[in-house]
Order: sequence, then structure tokens, then C-alpha cells
Amino acid sequence: MKKELLFKKKNYGMLVIAISCISIGFLLMSGGGSNDPLVFNPEIFNFRRIRLAPTLVLIGFGIAIYSILMPSKKQ
Repeated sequence: MKKELLFKKKNYGMLVIAISCISIGFLLMSGGGSNDPLVFNPEIFNFRRIRLAPTLVLIGFGIAIYSILMPSKKQ
């Protein structure tokens, strides 16, 4: 008896793209701290951490939701 996968190959490919997009977003968010807790580092408020990284994470979640809900053509 042949086992059938829950999703099609295209769905799994889109899920891999979504997970990598989310991972890149979280990597871009990291860093910017200071070694000395008494010194403020304004790098935590730059464009990459405030705008770009959260946008990438949200796009990744959107792709993941779409790939899960995308209708598959059963034959």
C-alpha cells in the first residue's frame, strides 16, 4: 500500500521558502546590543532591525499560511 503525503511537492517547497525567509528575518533582527550595560547603543533602532527584519518575518508567515491553505489538485 502506497502512503500518500498530506501536501504536494509544491506546497513543501513553499514551506521551505517560508521557513528560510522567517529565519533570515530573525537573523537580521539580532545584535545591536552593548557590552557595557551603562552605555546605550543606538544601533538597535536602525532600519534593518525596525523595518526590514519584521517585514521579512511577516512575509514568511504569509507564504507559510498560503502554502498550507493552497488548494491541491487531487487526481
